[in-house]
Amino acid sequence: MNAAMTSDSPFEAFAPLAALVPHETVTHSLVKDVVLPGGTHGSAATRIALLTLDNGLDHTKPTTLGPNTLIELGTTLEGLRRRAAAGEIDAVAVTGKPYFLVAGADLSTVKTLRDPAAGEQMARLGHAAYDLLAGGIGVPTFAFINGVALGGGLEIALACDYRTVSAGAAGIGLPEAFIGLVPGWGGVWRLPRLTGPEAGLTVMIENPLNGNRTIGGQQAFELGIADALFESADFLEQSLQWAASVLAGDTAVVRPNAVEPLTDPAAAERWAAAAKAARAIVAAKTSNAAPAPGKVLDVFEAGATSTQKESAELEVAALTWLMQTPQFRDTVYAFLDLTQKRAKRPAGAPDPKLARPITKVGVVGAGLMASQLALLFARQLKVPVVMTDIDQERVDKGVGHVHAEVDKLAAKGRLSQDAANRTRALVSGSVSKDEFADADFVIEAVFEELSVKKQVLAEVEAVVKPECIIATNTSSLSVTAMAADLAHPERVVGFHFFNPVAVMPLVEIVRAPQTEEAVLATAFVLAKGLKKTGVLVKDAAAFVVNRVLLRLMGEVTAAFDEGTPAEVADTALAPMGLPMTPFTLASMVGLPVAQHVAESLHAAFGDRFHVSANQQALIDAGIKGLWAPTADGGHEIPSATRALLRFGGTPSTGEQVLTRCQDALAEEIGLLLDEGVVAGPEDVDLCMILGAGWPMHLGGITPYLDRVGASRRVNGRPFHAES
Repeated sequence: MNAAMTSDSPFEAFAPLAALVPHETVTHSLVKDVVLPGGTHGSAATRIALLTLDNGLDHTKPTTLGPNTLIELGTTLEGLRRRAAAGEIDAVAVTGKPYFLVAGADLSTVKTLRDPAAGEQMARLGHAAYDLLAGGIGVPTFAFINGVALGGGLEIALACDYRTVSAGAAGIGLPEAFIGLVPGWGGVWRLPRLTGPEAGLTVMIENPLNGNRTIGGQQAFELGIADALFESADFLEQSLQWAASVLAGDTAVVRPNAVEPLTDPAAAERWAAAAKAARAIVAAKTSNAAPAPGKVLDVFEAGATSTQKESAELEVAALTWLMQTPQFRDTVYAFLDLTQKRAKRPAGAPDPKLARPITKVGVVGAGLMASQLALLFARQLKVPVVMTDIDQERVDKGVGHVHAEVDKLAAKGRLSQDAANRTRALVSGSVSKDEFADADFVIEAVFEELSVKKQVLAEVEAVVKPECIIATNTSSLSVTAMAADLAHPERVVGFHFFNPVAVMPLVEIVRAPQTEEAVLATAFVLAKGLKKTGVLVKDAAAFVVNRVLLRLMGEVTAAFDEGTPAEVADTALAPMGLPMTPFTLASMVGLPVAQHVAESLHAAFGDRFHVSANQQALIDAGIKGLWAPTADGGHEIPSATRALLRFGGTPSTGEQVLTRCQDALAEEIGLLLDEGVVAGPEDVDLCMILGAGWPMHLGGITPYLDRVGASRRVNGRPFHAES
């Protein structure tokens, strides 16, 4: 049953807000009474009003919170408050439909609230509803976290008096710092009081800024977010029995991690120390270019000396301001429109029904990249994988590396021992490509040299069956040229992974002019089976990510070679909040690899791509990076390295380097789109986010270039229509 909004309901004031989003998918508040036997001390039977949040869609469609949903929730809780006052119920418990408590605010709704007054109303509406759970009903409240509980979903649980969690629950967290907001409905104040400030900021800052990590039920229990942990098979039944036991006084709830800085000076000191450490994380991850993480910490620090209601006002103010920032709108575009929508419906992907089954995979090569690929295929596809190389020593080393990585996963508890044994057994090696005779998919991961790759593909084609797909992991070479001398070039496709393979979610799927639809369809289905996002790209030098990155890095190294001080050149891009500086990235990728790709791009596109003589001098001397660490934790260019370098006499300021890089990126992406390398700017953005770690708060690279004016300066028009 649902409670209707009465004429004197405080939620009536929010009706104009709800009218702004008439097409919201409402998560309904469904209530039924559950009567449980009395406790062991002779207490009476317990009547619990069980409120289930359910949007009526299948279990793959998450429940979310929009204005209409929150009004219905608040109105339903008001009705339960009246029933509690009449003695009809002893407690209220909130849970969700299978696999979800609630997945957070409905971002597609929130992003439309451009009026600050509407944003403030949205913030206050959540507090009005949650305040009822936090002591406003008049009877104890319980949250049964049965699945995903993100953002406002977890804040529902935090507002309740008691919480249980399913051992099978996944996707628990407060990701607001990642999506450009603050946990605006009590989470910043309540969470650290349950878990301690350090763990609270791990959930609110560190996890969101590390790829939007979440936690599972076991960790939520260990941190103190939940008071009890039950297995998923009978989670609801166990939770109800536990709640009845708590109400009867038979179970005492102990919270060893709980702290209260208002009354505990030691806790207040921990608060300040945790905030300082978290600010260092924010600076390292975003260069303080994203406003949301700093706002989370502002509210967190103020919360040490604030009441919950005082903190709520700070949350409302922060949420209202952040909802109007371009960074929030850009983040929603990047997160919702790109990684949640476009990634699942790739532009240009053929009908998946054309895909061929993959029952065996071959990997040519046994080096580090090949070993990573073999492990990924074995783990995710659970099919036999054969690695080959030119001698037995290399083969044994590659297979041994895969087996060692499997053992590490098992030791960390990420694979059961049975799963580890099965995965090891799937990966084998040989010096003969004859082992590929019955393979359905063979991918090469050998040295990035066209003649080498052409020879390898010819050798593979000579032994595989006619329907076998041949793929290349090339990062910059022409797939068309690679397949030109084959008898059947139509079976060849580019399948470009990013390093480290286990972590980076992008695969650039390269279509050469002769690539068949069935081959392409198989590549997309395969990428999905590997839990990767495939983006269709045209066969053009370096495709998308490396082309854009090398143009960016080339401009920085060119400025350095012209005489710009190293520190100025390397830090000029700090306002972008990139995950690492250009010189750090170059050393991580490997100077020889970066130079090789730069040379390939220079050959393909000319002087737009700078090939650095200074970088070549470092490579020739066996030096792996420009910077060397100093005793005080900083870095410097060693004198021996500096002696190898030669500079021009036209240094730039950091601002000039930044503008130069912005304009170069706008030019290169404009050309890339004119060439039809991808279907649109959205695919460039998706590639850069998933393949290069481009910051979410920038909304993808093209909205950023629009916002700073580079696309208009260089191309005469923005990449995206202005709204």
